[in-house]
Amino acid sequence: MARKPWSFKEDRRLMELAKSSASLEEAARQLGRSPDAIKRMALRLGLSLKSKATKKG
Repeated sequence: MARKPWSFKEDRRLMELAKSSASLEEAARQLGRSPDAIKRMALRLGLSLKSKATKKG
């Protein structure tokens, strides 16, 4: 699947979601992107998003 370029508007929205403590999954749902794509862009923008899923091993 080809990656869709991020628009400035999407960058701003992701920043707003991170600031409001939205989860990784919530941001992915709102932006219509995969959690992995959100995680990559958050890292690029220097943002911190928490995942709702807790991994137990």
